[in-house]
Amino acid sequence: MTVQPVSQSRIQSAIALASSRTGVDFGYLLGQAKLESGLNANARAGTSSASGLYQFVEQSWLAVVKKHGAEHGMGWAADAIGQSGGRYYVTSGARAAVMGLRNDPTAASLMAAEHASDNKAALESTLGRETNGTDLYMAHFLGLGGATKFLGTMARNPQTSGASLFPAAARANRSVFYTSGGQPRSLADIYDRFSTKLAGSQVDSDATRSANLQFAAQAFALQGMNGDATVVTGNNESAADAMAWATSTMNQLGLRSQGRNGGDSVLRPRPDHARLAYMMLASMGG
Repeated sequence: MTVQPVSQSRIQSAIALASSRTGVDFGYLLGQAKLESGLNANARAGTSSASGLYQFVEQSWLAVVKKHGAEHGMGWAADAIGQSGGRYYVTSGARAAVMGLRNDPTAASLMAAEHASDNKAALESTLGRETNGTDLYMAHFLGLGGATKFLGTMARNPQTSGASLFPAAARANRSVFYTSGGQPRSLADIYDRFSTKLAGSQVDSDATRSANLQFAAQAFALQGMNGDATVVTGNNESAADAMAWATSTMNQLGLRSQGRNGGDSVLRPRPDHARLAYMMLASMGG
C-alpha cells in the first residue's frame, strides 16, 4: 500500500494547534520535528521502533498517550493501553490504530508538546536548574531516565564517552555517538552537536513562522475587510487595526539568534506570539 505524503501546511497547522493548546513554544516544536523527521509525518527509523513526525519509539508513545490522550480526544486510545511489569502494551485489536497515531500530525504534535512539558517539570525537579531546549531534546531522544543520567554525568565529567554510557543507543544511532572516523564522542560533544542542530532548526522554524504568521495576519485582516468573515479582534479593534498591529508586531519580533529565546520561554511564549499563533490558526480554520 502506498503511503500518501502529508502536506507541509497541514503539518505546520498541527504544530501550531499543539502549541496553542499546551503553551509549548511553536518554534521549539517545529524545530524538533525538523530535526527528528525533516517534517515527514510518515518517517520510520531503520534501527529502532521510532516512527512519525517526532520519531516516538513504542514505549514512549504508549506512555504519553496513556497519560494525555484523553485530554485531546484520544480517550479510546488511552483506554486501550495497559501496563504490566513497568512496560506498556495495547489490548488486542487496537494496536495498529494506536501506534498509527504516531503518523498523524495532529496527534503526534499534541503528544510531543505534552511530552516536552512533562519532561521539563521532571528534569528541573531532578537537576535543580532550569532546562533548555537541548535538555528537553535529550529527554525525547534518550527517555527521561536516560536524559537524567546523561545530563547528570555530563555535569560531573563532560568528557565521558557517550557510547560507553549508552551502548544500546549508540548501536542504533552510530552517527550520533561516533565520528565519521569511528572515534567515540564525549557527552559534551554529543550535547553540543544537538544544541547546534536544534538551534539551526529553530532559526529555520522562526523564518517559517514569520512568513506564515505574516501571511495569516494579512489573510485574517483582508477577509474581514472584504466581508468574507467575521473578524474577532482584541480591544474591539477593526480588521485594519488588527493588520497594522500584526505587521508592527512581526517587524518587532524578527528572528531569534542562536542560543537565545528572544524573550520566550519554551513553555510560556510571549502574549504577542500567542496572539499571532491564534491568528494563524484562525486563518487556517484551526
